Amino acid sequence: MDSTVINALISLAGSLIGTFGGILATSKLTEYRIKELEKKQDKHNSIIERTYRIEDKLELYDEKFKVVNHRINDLEGK
Repeated sequence: MDSTVINALISLAGSLIGTFGGILATSKLTEYRIKELEKKQDKHNSIIERTYRIEDKLELYDEKFKVVNHRINDLEGK
């Protein structure tokens, strides 16, 4: 084989390896970033769920305070 052809084949192989290596590295980085975003999203969703539970409890306590205040007013009125 001619040395020019050999150089071209070696260059082609190097380019292919470099290209696929870059694609794999980018793919791994993208996958890592997506996983980190999913973790943040899960944490955010957890906070939202906890907030809803707290709001429900606050509504219950508001009702209990209204009942207690009504009873106190009834006792003071007697």
